Amino acid sequence: MEPLYEITVNCAQCGNAFRTSRVRPSFKKAIRVDSDFCKHYKLENENPDFYVVRVCPECGFASTESFAEQLHNRQRMKYQERLLPVWKGKDYGGKRTAEQAMEAYKLALLSAQTVEENERVIAGILHHIAWLYRYRQDWEGEQRFLRYALESYIRVYETGEDELNRARLMFLIGELHRRLKDYSEAIRWFGRVIQDKTIMDASTIRACRDGWARTREDMLAERMELPDELKGLEKRKE
Repeated sequence: MEPLYEITVNCAQCGNAFRTSRVRPSFKKAIRVDSDFCKHYKLENENPDFYVVRVCPECGFASTESFAEQLHNRQRMKYQERLLPVWKGKDYGGKRTAEQAMEAYKLALLSAQTVEENERVIAGILHHIAWLYRYRQDWEGEQRFLRYALESYIRVYETGEDELNRARLMFLIGELHRRLKDYSEAIRWFGRVIQDKTIMDASTIRACRDGWARTREDMLAERMELPDELKGLEKRKE
């Protein structure tokens, strides 16, 4: 059985029906998952992340399943004025290289920003682009897009767009601060989840405690003074 299969997607911008590839569920077994939910797969296997974005070959509008299914006329006009004139016509429907996956995600970012898709969707795209840089071991590119994703996640939190997943969102904000070496902010965001008595999500609370422990290890490795919250961490764990 081939790992890729095709689905038909109707473009929300121009209405064109086009084919795009996906990875079969049976081939989506990750060999490890990073603390910010980035999944890693065997190099010889297809990476499902490469196929999340659907790109219309007719108009270039790129989207994910998280995008709105329909665009308003004003959104279509903005896209047609800003991005359609520069679209060169390219088909991303088949097997994708890492470079083509990056192109597809950046097209999705431009599309989302142009039609003013909700901030949670934009944050997810930025985070996935950071993962693509991580796959290619481009530390500078990863750090740049983690910073963009972090800023976007904070805007989501401040506007209350993702109330159903508030604890997970707060954890992600803390974890991205940690990965960007903003340790005091990482500690603060992890602590907000741990200390919030209204949060009942045990797995996320546990992830934040693990985040505290990772932050402590990072700070010790860099010979930094530990804050009071982390000084007694080992004693509390005992």
